[in-house]
Amino acid sequence: MDVDLLAAGVGPALAAASAAGALTAAVLEGRPYGLVVSTGIAGGFLPEAPLGCLVLADEITAADLGADTPDGFLPVTDLGFGTVTHHPPQDLVRAAAAATGARTGTVLTVSTVTGSAERAAALRARHPRALAEAMEGFGVAEAAAAHTTPVLELRAVSNAVGPRDRAAWRIGDALTALTEAFGKLTPVLESWDPYEPYEP
Repeated sequence: MDVDLLAAGVGPALAAASAAGALTAAVLEGRPYGLVVSTGIAGGFLPEAPLGCLVLADEITAADLGADTPDGFLPVTDLGFGTVTHHPPQDLVRAAAAATGARTGTVLTVSTVTGSAERAAALRARHPRALAEAMEGFGVAEAAAAHTTPVLELRAVSNAVGPRDRAAWRIGDALTALTEAFGKLTPVLESWDPYEPYEP
């Protein structure tokens, strides 16, 4: 199994641009990718996703792509265009979760990370299955979907979603958990058939 590592940058726009560039270059070189994995640390929604745990997205959702209205937030799909959610292959999510011990649920992509209890509560009200929020997954998924390439998002929780408390962050522990997870994930990826029919 050949693997390329790309530091895509912070935020959905840069992540999408970086992933799209790499995907297009691979196609032009005659070696298209069979899978894209978006990974990194994330904020976790307590108590379902405590610090140090792993989260695998079965839905990758753009949480703040839409319109702010007097009646509340409207996702872009309610405005009649675009998409806000991508679904990784269910069989791959199940196998990866079994191998790594990751919790499965929605991982939200935000352009502005949550810094208050009020916003955390609002996000959970709109996305009751959300386990974590990060800043890149949806951008990567959009780029992958443009190439009809399956995508997987794996996150390690380094902090709680809500009021910012840097003293409570556990970035080192999250990165350690992520490193260990990839050791367990590799056999799953090697045995998975990326050429089975896939609808993003």
